[in-house]
Amino acid sequence: MKKSLIPVILSCFLTSSVALAEPTPSLKVVYPQTNHQTSAEQIFFLGTAPPNAQVVINGKPITRSRSGHFAPSFPLQLGENSFQIRHQNQVLQIKVTRLSNQPEIPQGLAFAQGSLTPSADITRLPGELICFSAVAPPNASVSVKIGNQTVALLPQSQPAQLPSNLAALTGRNQPSNQSNVGKYSGCTILLQPGSLLYGNDIITGAVVPDATEEVDLGKPQFQLTLNGKTITQPGTGKIHILSPDQLPVAEVIADAGVARTGPSTDYSRLTPLPKGTRATVTGIEGEWLRLDYGGWINRQETRTLPKAVPPRTIIRSVGYRQLPGVTEIVFPLQTPVPVSVQQGNNSLTLTLYNTTAQTDIIRLDDDPLISRLDWQQMANGQVQYTFNLKKAQQWGYKLRYDGTTLVLALRHAPNIRQSRLKPLSGIKIVLDPGHGGKESGASGPTGYLEKDVNLAVSKLLRDDLVKLGANVVMTRETDKDVSLPERQAIINQELPAIALSIHYNSLPDDGDAENTKGVGTFWYHPQAHSLAVFMQNYLVRKLGRPSYGVFWNNLALTRPASAPSVLLELGFMSNPDEFEWVTNSQEQKKLAKTLAEGVSEWLRNQALQNRG
Repeated sequence: MKKSLIPVILSCFLTSSVALAEPTPSLKVVYPQTNHQTSAEQIFFLGTAPPNAQVVINGKPITRSRSGHFAPSFPLQLGENSFQIRHQNQVLQIKVTRLSNQPEIPQGLAFAQGSLTPSADITRLPGELICFSAVAPPNASVSVKIGNQTVALLPQSQPAQLPSNLAALTGRNQPSNQSNVGKYSGCTILLQPGSLLYGNDIITGAVVPDATEEVDLGKPQFQLTLNGKTITQPGTGKIHILSPDQLPVAEVIADAGVARTGPSTDYSRLTPLPKGTRATVTGIEGEWLRLDYGGWINRQETRTLPKAVPPRTIIRSVGYRQLPGVTEIVFPLQTPVPVSVQQGNNSLTLTLYNTTAQTDIIRLDDDPLISRLDWQQMANGQVQYTFNLKKAQQWGYKLRYDGTTLVLALRHAPNIRQSRLKPLSGIKIVLDPGHGGKESGASGPTGYLEKDVNLAVSKLLRDDLVKLGANVVMTRETDKDVSLPERQAIINQELPAIALSIHYNSLPDDGDAENTKGVGTFWYHPQAHSLAVFMQNYLVRKLGRPSYGVFWNNLALTRPASAPSVLLELGFMSNPDEFEWVTNSQEQKKLAKTLAEGVSEWLRNQALQNRG
C-alpha cells in the first residue's frame, strides 16, 4: 500500500488493582501511537478488544466488527488532542497533535521560520524570471537585495492549497483556501547588460553577468520594516547566473536516469533517460539539474563533461532487425540525446530531442508488431517517430544506447498455447509479494502485518498458476528485505508476460477506515491498463467484493516498462470487517484461485485478439 501504518501496540495505563487481576491487557490499539503528529483534520483508531463488552473512546461507544475490531474516526483540533480508550477496566491514553498546514505568521519583527525563498542555491539563464518570497507580519514593508539592486516584495493573495496525491485515495482532493495574510513576493528578470527588469520598469545599474562567465550573486538579503524598526536576514540559497557561452553539459550515468517535471521528487516522472544521454544544463536548483529539453534530473545520476559543446545531432537512416521475441528499431545518432516515449491505442511514439532529420530511407519489413512507421520533424529540434501497431495490446519495451546509437526494443506477444489442461503453458509470470523484512507495510487491527498476508496469498497464487502451466518467478519467498529497485530489476531481467504485485491496503490519517473497503488495481503504462481493468472487474464479479477502483499511479512496481505490470490491493487491512475476510484462510485460497483464473482468462482473450 502507499502509506505504511507502523504497528505499535500501546501499553495500557491500568490501575494497580486491575493490573494485578489482569496482567495481559486484551484491549489493543495498533494505530496511532501516542504522541502521533499529523496535519489531518481527523484520525482513525485501529485496534481490537474482546467483543464481550463495549469499547468507549472519550465517552462514546464505538462500532466494532463481529470479532471486536474497530477503526472509528475522530475530528482533531489544532494542537494537542487527548483520547481515552476504555474496555471494561482497561484504559489507554493516547495524545495526537494536529499541526497547522498554514504558514505561521510572526507576531513581532521577524520573518516566519523557513519562509524565505529560494530556499536552495539556484542557477538560472540570463533573462529568466527569478522570484523571491517571505512570510512576515501584516502591514510590513518587505524587500530583498540581490547584487546592487533592491526589489520590493508585495503582499500577495495566497493561491488555493492543494492536498497531497494521497487525497485521491480518500476522495478528499479538493483545494482549500489559505489565509492570504503575511505572504510577500516579488520577481526580477535579468534583461540585458546594465539593466534589470522589474515589473514593467527598467532599473539601470544592475549586476548582469558578462557573456563569458558565470556570476555568483550570493545570498539575497531580505529586509523587513515594521513600526519604524528594520531587520535584515540573509536567504538560505545563493543565486548564480549562467554564462550563455559556457553552459555545462551533463551525461546520465545511471542505467535509467529519473527525469522529472520539476526540481524535487514531488514532481511527476518523465520517460527515464537511458545511460549515456547527454544534454545541456540550463538551470540548477539544489541537487537538481534542468536539462535543455525540459526535464529535471538529480545531479547524482549524472556527471559533468568538461569543455563539451551543447549536444545536437542529425539523423539519417533508421535501421530495423527482428530477433526472437522482439523487434529492434535502431537510430544511429551523432551523440546520445534525450528521448521520450508515449504509448497510445495501437501506437507508440518516440521523440528525439535536439535532433534534426536528414532522413530519406527507413527499412521496415512485414513485422509481427508494426504495421507502419511514420515520422516528422517537429518544432524546436524534435523528431517524432510514430509506430502504428497491428494490435492494441503492447507487451513491453526497452530503451538503451549502444554508443551513440539508440535502440528501441519492442517485445512481441507471448506464445499463448491455450491447452485445455495447461492454459498457461510456457507463460512466465512475475509475482511480487509486497513489503517484507523490516518493511512491514500496513497493519490490521490485531497487529497482523500486511507483509505476511501478501506472502501467504502470493504463495497460494503461485501454486494455482503453476497448476495451470505457468512458469512463476517470485521476488521473495520468505520474510526478507527486497528493495524496490531489486524487484524492478527482476521484472526487467526475467521479461515475463505480465507482472503482478500483491498488496493489501490502508488509508492516510484522514481516511474513513471504518467504511472504506474493496479491491483496487493500479497501473502506470498504458500497456497495463487492459490487464488492470480486467482483473478489477473479474475479482469484484467472481468474489462479490466491493470495488475500491482502478487507479493510474506512479508506483515502483507499476513503472517497469518491459512488461505489463499491475499492482493489486486486494482489500483493506484498516477496515475491521474486511480484515476478517482478509485473514480467513479459506477465503485466501478462493481469492488465489480466482486471481489465477482471471490471469488465464485475460491472456486467453489476448490470444484470441491476436488471431483475429
